[in-house]
Amino acid sequence: MRKFLILIIFFIPNISFSNEALINSLKDGKKIIFIRHAIAPGGGDPKSFNIKKCSTQRNLNDEGKIQSKKIGNFFKINKIEISKILSSEWCRCKDTAKIAFGKFETFNALNSFYEARFQKNRSSQIRDLRNFISSWESDSNLILVTHYVVIYDLLNIAVSSGEMIITDKKLNIIGNLEIN
Repeated sequence: MRKFLILIIFFIPNISFSNEALINSLKDGKKIIFIRHAIAPGGGDPKSFNIKKCSTQRNLNDEGKIQSKKIGNFFKINKIEISKILSSEWCRCKDTAKIAFGKFETFNALNSFYEARFQKNRSSQIRDLRNFISSWESDSNLILVTHYVVIYDLLNIAVSSGEMIITDKKLNIIGNLEIN
């Protein structure tokens, strides 16, 4: 019985579904869903950071892995269609996308520019991201798994780990969902 209860808790997102309008909007499709990577304790990355080696990066902890699974379950439970899932090349974003959705592609315009060593990429990344979004065409939703700084720079909104910001193609904010 205890294992069954743990499974129920693990697979049911810890959010209020009272915002039926937002969920219905997602079901209508054509939304851009920005997801800040799930819980990865700390800030920034170690000086030894290597984009190809997860062991040199700040990564998801167990809570972040559970949160990622809950994010994916939110979309499954609510039958929200997704046309494409793109992720930053940072391991904490790739792991969030992989655990939540299974498959994804990386897109370097979603990479972090939090630290000084990556700041030189900021302008070109935001330009590339804006261009990609403006040319994106689908009846389903687009998911972008990225970092606080990218979401803040593009939308001027602060986000928590695992939080989703939903916009239209013109980047008008429709709403947000936090899954803990």
